Amino acid sequence: MIEIPNWLANRAYLTPNRIAIKSKGQEITFIELHQKVLRTAESLAFQGVKKEDIVSVLMTNSLEMIQVIHALKYIGARTVLLNNRLTKHELLWQITDSKSCLILSEDQFLEQLNLNKNEGSKRICTLEELQMSPVKGIGFEYQKEFNLNDIDTIMYTSGTTGKPKGVIQTYGNHWWSAIGSSLNLGLKENDCWLAIVPFFHISGLSILIRSVIYGIPIVLHEKFSADEANRSIMEEGVTIVSVVSKMLTQMVQDLEESRYPTSFRCMLLGGGPAPKSLLEDCKIKEVPVYQTYGMTETASQIVTLSPEYSLSKLGSAGKPLFPSQLRIEKNGEVLEPYEHGEIVVKGPNVTKGYFHRSEETEKAIIDGWLYTGDLGYLDEDGFLYVLDRRSDLIISGGENVYPAEIESILLSHPTINDAGVIGIEDQDWGQVPIAFIVTKEKIAIDEIIDFCRIKLAKYKVPTRIYMVDTLPRNATNKLQRKKLYDYILPEGE
Repeated sequence: MIEIPNWLANRAYLTPNRIAIKSKGQEITFIELHQKVLRTAESLAFQGVKKEDIVSVLMTNSLEMIQVIHALKYIGARTVLLNNRLTKHELLWQITDSKSCLILSEDQFLEQLNLNKNEGSKRICTLEELQMSPVKGIGFEYQKEFNLNDIDTIMYTSGTTGKPKGVIQTYGNHWWSAIGSSLNLGLKENDCWLAIVPFFHISGLSILIRSVIYGIPIVLHEKFSADEANRSIMEEGVTIVSVVSKMLTQMVQDLEESRYPTSFRCMLLGGGPAPKSLLEDCKIKEVPVYQTYGMTETASQIVTLSPEYSLSKLGSAGKPLFPSQLRIEKNGEVLEPYEHGEIVVKGPNVTKGYFHRSEETEKAIIDGWLYTGDLGYLDEDGFLYVLDRRSDLIISGGENVYPAEIESILLSHPTINDAGVIGIEDQDWGQVPIAFIVTKEKIAIDEIIDFCRIKLAKYKVPTRIYMVDTLPRNATNKLQRKKLYDYILPEGE
């Protein structure tokens, strides 16, 4: 059992007067953040939250969300970070599956959840209620140490069976992710990370954790704006930014003929390989792009490509971070360079499993190696090339979309007998989902789209739906998604 000091509390002790957060012209030091978090933790304790309780958080990027995330660690509770882009149907499924005892939500999401204040075990506490909670006399003592084996956070990722799975992330997973990143990217005294990706995604959460471990500030944006992101790089001392391709494209376009300051040293690019034209534009404008490969199960990046290889190793995600390992397997055999197989990774940042999913955990993790389901190969120098993200996975604007999840929703419609979903290229989003359905009777496409909008997040709703007589299936009745591409008609037909 390895224990280390509470990250934020220790940072506030070591360097109390360093800036922790810059937001809307306001600067907050680590000691000030610690004091705010302590007050929030006391309020949560008053609400009945205790060690190992599971609490769902439904919020937007804000100082308040940062305080809540750290405060739950001060108590030792387990945090379920909910994607605020999901529908009520999707959110309630995750809240119920995780057995959350409390939902911490902003007022704007109460209508989205449409729950009574005390509906069974789904008790809701708003930020306003939290801030008004009395704290005196409750005898609260915050958690001074973190056990690296303890569960810290749970993030749901869409599953190939159509149901999301809660990925367990321990304190040790987050710690080693931060250490691995620093060994790869380095750490400088003037470093400052721009937080423009959601904290409910691992890429956003990892920024918060790295900030307190490294002792560097973050510049907090509530949502992404290309011109505001560029302004922060130009004027607020930002040296590192985490982005996906669509965000980077917009930032480069907004940059026009300008150049980033020499102090800006890393554009950390995830969410799939970048287009060659984008990388070439970045090279011309001297934007230091670091391409990465990672997932919720690896607590952020586990493979990263340094910018000096961005064109010579075009399309590569790079090499594994220092504490991690990587290999390509097929039928139990470790493959040679350029042989295509499954990407398998290992390291202290890799999840120990899926929450309440022992069978799926045993299939995915064998002898410490995570079988990602992604296909790829290594070149002769050990650089990873990703061929398919979990085979049928659709990556839309950096969001993971599994066809099986959309298919399960379509099949829940009483008129639909069969459904198949694939991704097609899209200039704005990289990929978007389209669907093929077999129906019992004639039904308007708009009605199916409206049905999906109720059940699915906007980015998961099929952009096109085709009615067909039958779907391609093999002898074991398995849907052959690759053959669905032959069914696509040009738009307008």
